[in-house]
Amino acid sequence: MKKVLFMAIALMVSTMTFAAKSDALKAITKSKDYAEAAQLLKNSLSQLADDAEKAEAYNHLVDLAMAKVQNETGTIAENQAALQLGTGKAKEYDTLGLGDGICNAIEMAIECNKYDQLPDAKGKVKPRFAEKNAQRIWAVRANLVNIGQTCAQNGNEAGVLKYWGAFTDSAEEPLFAAMDKTPEKEYAAQVAFFAGRYAFQAKELERANKYFEIAKRDPTQKEEALNFQLFAMRQQLTTREDSLGFINTLKQIYEQEPENDVVIDGINSMYEGMKDKAAQTAFLDAHLAKYPNSFTALADKGLMAMNENNAEEGAKWLRKASEVKADNPVVWTYLGVCLNVLAANATDTAAGMKYFDEAIAAFDKAKELDPDRAQANWGYNRYQAYYGRYGEDDPKTKAAEADMKR
Repeated sequence: MKKVLFMAIALMVSTMTFAAKSDALKAITKSKDYAEAAQLLKNSLSQLADDAEKAEAYNHLVDLAMAKVQNETGTIAENQAALQLGTGKAKEYDTLGLGDGICNAIEMAIECNKYDQLPDAKGKVKPRFAEKNAQRIWAVRANLVNIGQTCAQNGNEAGVLKYWGAFTDSAEEPLFAAMDKTPEKEYAAQVAFFAGRYAFQAKELERANKYFEIAKRDPTQKEEALNFQLFAMRQQLTTREDSLGFINTLKQIYEQEPENDVVIDGINSMYEGMKDKAAQTAFLDAHLAKYPNSFTALADKGLMAMNENNAEEGAKWLRKASEVKADNPVVWTYLGVCLNVLAANATDTAAGMKYFDEAIAAFDKAKELDPDRAQANWGYNRYQAYYGRYGEDDPKTKAAEADMKR
């Protein structure tokens, strides 16, 4: 009797511990087709018995997605081996299918992890799938970078955003928090930046902003990402209230990074666009009081004076800017323009010739820095300075004329 009793107890415990799977889960896990299984899961999610079943169902979809990935990466490996050995012909493989498989695996693994991390009936969290899914997906995830690049080369902008977006988004997911991100450190921020640009082009502005924020964490991408981020924000401004709100956003960044040239120029440009000269002047003056060698603020003061047709004031600030940063051809060109005006307006001949000499020196420096005029169009103004100083027929003037036409 004791033996029979013990067997009955054991059978009861077994039945309690290993409850039968729901019909909904059986149907999902029986399917070998990703699209079919995904539809079954979508239609019957509420019919699954508990969170554990939901995690298992989503994990099955990860398995199906990874089967596609493994098939394509297997072909790639065979092609690489054939190339190295000089044997056989390369087989075609489904590039976009590989990308879609990785994206599907990432998406389903994240959903799986949501349920896998929930406590069971006893209040304990015992994830069954997280570690395996994180490791196997991370091993193939970098393929998304090359696939996105292929899409860019083929003009498939939606594909670029999909694959580079998935690459960037997945790195932020808790599921992959323990993965080693060191190998992709050199390019991950750049991928995030370009994903942001493609998101902006697709008018997915919130998504674009997210990617720019990620890119800004890397010092090599920070300035360019911030620049484009601010550009994207400015495209959304339609009212004065929008503009004032954007200025406040810039000022908040400025408080954290008061020497950030992109932000300084952004605030200045907004005040200029709103024709608020008083606020523009106050901002630049307050900044220069703290940072007298701020190249951007000095240059902005000079350009502001130029816009008001004040050549003397413009030359003053642009000369200071050129002393701080001597390798900017635009500043040298504008400085030369101001000096040209001063020379033309001089009532004293000697003073006028002195201004022309200074203008020529500034234009020659701009030419030295930017001989092809890619950044600054110094050509005509430089010729004008030589003409005013030496006359039409002087060889130096002729040479300046030739440089202008080149």
